Amino acid sequence: MTIHNQTNEFDLPVSFDDTQVAFQNKSNGELFLSYLIFSLTKNPLMVNVLSQAAKICLAAGLPVKRLIKSTVFKQFCGGESSREYRQVIATLGRSTIGAILDYSVEGNQDEAGFESTTRELLAVIQEAATNPNIPCTCMKLSAIGAFDLFEAVSAGKRLTTAEQQAWQRIETRLNTICAAAKKSQKPIYIDAEESWVQDAMDRLAETAMARYNTKRAVVYTTLQLYRWDRIDYFEGLIQKARAAGYRLGVKIVRGAYLEKERERALNMGYPSPVNPSKADTDDEYNRAINLFVDNIDVVELCLGTHNEYSCRLLMHRMNEKGVPHNHPHIWFAQLYGMSDNISFNLAKAGYNVTKYLPYGPVESTLPYLTRRAEENTAIAGQMSKELDIIVRERQRRRKGRGK
Repeated sequence: MTIHNQTNEFDLPVSFDDTQVAFQNKSNGELFLSYLIFSLTKNPLMVNVLSQAAKICLAAGLPVKRLIKSTVFKQFCGGESSREYRQVIATLGRSTIGAILDYSVEGNQDEAGFESTTRELLAVIQEAATNPNIPCTCMKLSAIGAFDLFEAVSAGKRLTTAEQQAWQRIETRLNTICAAAKKSQKPIYIDAEESWVQDAMDRLAETAMARYNTKRAVVYTTLQLYRWDRIDYFEGLIQKARAAGYRLGVKIVRGAYLEKERERALNMGYPSPVNPSKADTDDEYNRAINLFVDNIDVVELCLGTHNEYSCRLLMHRMNEKGVPHNHPHIWFAQLYGMSDNISFNLAKAGYNVTKYLPYGPVESTLPYLTRRAEENTAIAGQMSKELDIIVRERQRRRKGRGK
């Protein structure tokens, strides 16, 4: 079934073109900084050059941290410390937008690093428990266990005794985290990762959902709809949740590892796990929205997208079903620093909205920032859209001063 993607197809009382609402929290200087950043990230070559230069300069101890922190880090991250990100969370909260704190430190692939990340995640969950502006938290399973071990388990390899013990430690960490989330009464989203480690992660997420989602969805799994097998998997999850009598928590995204997935499949000679085109992915994503609405009695959803049509489709289906805008089992989510025209206008209309808010030391979040810039340049039209709404808001403000 092909689903058309005209953003004006639905008659809805929400406009994503209201730039005054979208940038209500940005000063003229901050708006100009956003304009410069998105102008640069339109160019893939420039993104690559600047990313490599930043890595080299930081590794060499050159004094570029302040520049990075005051520009691209400020655009896409909440801060290095709790004092900094709490200020951002409070600002978002005044516009009734929640924050999903995302500890974006990567690369600590040893037991000490896994334990440190677990402690940080538990601290974030505790922070969420006492802050109404943090409606949920999130995590990556590869942050609490070795990537190679997830790959081995996904491939069905026989584990050594040491690997079995390491796997048990992953299970223990995840149970500790999920139990803390249930106690805090705030859900936790388990992010999706590369397809060759995802099967093992899916099994852990399913076990956790069956254990902790008895009355409401505490644990959410994530589906990347650029994978052509995810609709069937989604349907299977719904059947399992119904049969076992628990709530299914699902975050749906289009996906973050497209080029890596295709390159690995080509190099290793197996069929690509991702859809052949962006249009196919859009159709799969929108099918997932319809599947959710048709099973809203058992599924709770986070719609993670910057796509206006997909947001409008869910809003339209909610209207059809008579579902209130602020239904507690439906959340919209965008990345901090992007698609403010969607987030702030949805929030103004009374929908539940969150921003993924990465935080951590500048040096440690650089891989996230680099990946974000590279992904954005690969999304056709995304940077042009971001620039367009910024330009229109700057023009609106100039006209207002001229009156």
